Amino acid sequence: MASTLDTDLWFRRLSEAPPGAPRLVCFPHAGGSASWYQPFARHFEGRAELVAVQYPGRQDRRSEPLIDDIRALADQIAPLLPGDRPLHLFGHSMGAMIAFEVALRHEPDHLFVSGRRAPQLVRDDRVHQRDDAGLIAEVRTLAGTNARVFDDEELVRMVLPAIRADYRAAETYRYRPGPALRCPLTALTGDADPKASVDEVGQWRERTTGHFALKVFSGGHFFLSDNRSAVADFVSGESPSA
Repeated sequence: MASTLDTDLWFRRLSEAPPGAPRLVCFPHAGGSASWYQPFARHFEGRAELVAVQYPGRQDRRSEPLIDDIRALADQIAPLLPGDRPLHLFGHSMGAMIAFEVALRHEPDHLFVSGRRAPQLVRDDRVHQRDDAGLIAEVRTLAGTNARVFDDEELVRMVLPAIRADYRAAETYRYRPGPALRCPLTALTGDADPKASVDEVGQWRERTTGHFALKVFSGGHFFLSDNRSAVADFVSGESPSA
């Protein structure tokens, strides 16, 4: 049984919901942290208990070693998930792959994946091998992190190791063929995402025998930030309270 210490270490509860409402566990993108989901909290208040995962090596876990392997992260997170509410997983970009691997270990009532091509589609990306300037340029292009962070040398030194480790985890991950999930799987994407085309995201349908849905929003890789209310409405509609 997972200890309170372990669950407090990995999970940050951002919104409350009545008994029977789902728990939506959210997995951040590469370089992201649990606080990235904080702006979504008011949109889910009363509809879902919004919980964000805090990976090691950032913010209040900055002193802990980074983990640069998707499956290693999933191995640590999956046993900690409580079962007192309907469990829904939501992952964006790299977080989609972690959520998927967690789902393979602890199948949820619903899996949501966002801004990521289906896992069986391999792309030979090597951003994690670039020098610091190249890595920063990539992140700036995707606009997932406030560009002003990279104007502060001290902040850059703090966040760059986590970004590099996350990119390494995402880019070296390879899907291992196995049984499909049985739970509903919903994929979300932006219509102008340079990292995941609508067709590539649509191929998540192969990863479950359950119901599949694809929702396309206006925007690029971080379309979530520009569509918080619409995303919350859609996710809540796909996963109504029990």
